[in-house]
Amino acid sequence: MPEILEMLASPIHRFEGRPSDGPAPAPEGELVPAIHIRAGLGITGDRYFGHPAHKDASITVIAAESLPPGTGLAQVRRNVLVSGIAVDDLVGRILVLDSGDGPVRLHARRPANPCGWMDVTVGPGAMRALRGHGGIRCVPLDDGVLRLGPVTAAILPAG
Repeated sequence: MPEILEMLASPIHRFEGRPSDGPAPAPEGELVPAIHIRAGLGITGDRYFGHPAHKDASITVIAAESLPPGTGLAQVRRNVLVSGIAVDDLVGRILVLDSGDGPVRLHARRPANPCGWMDVTVGPGAMRALRGHGGIRCVPLDDGVLRLGPVTAAILPAG
């Protein structure tokens, strides 16, 4: 059964500047048990909420199966870590997740390509290893809540 393993809503962007300088410290409470989503805007409290430059990519989802053991959202800076869903195959489709509070539709607009930071935060060679497996950038189509734990998932065509 699919599951939401981790969720991240951070008010700051920690990966700025050169990767060799390292990321800024994580703010307390960026890993959360639930996220509140607003259609077209993103995750309330997240650094990209309502940000015009991220209108088509305000929520990122990545599959745990794509990551080395022990790697979490603090290292890859995605918002939702799932297991049991092949998210990298969903670009152009709609991922529907329901963790008990009703369905939330996420339109997978484009891949979340890995960057040089992955070699620093995950480990040497991670950027190359995550090519094609870095997750998806989504637009939320509904207001709703997602919580940690089991989730029902459906894939719909866009449009």
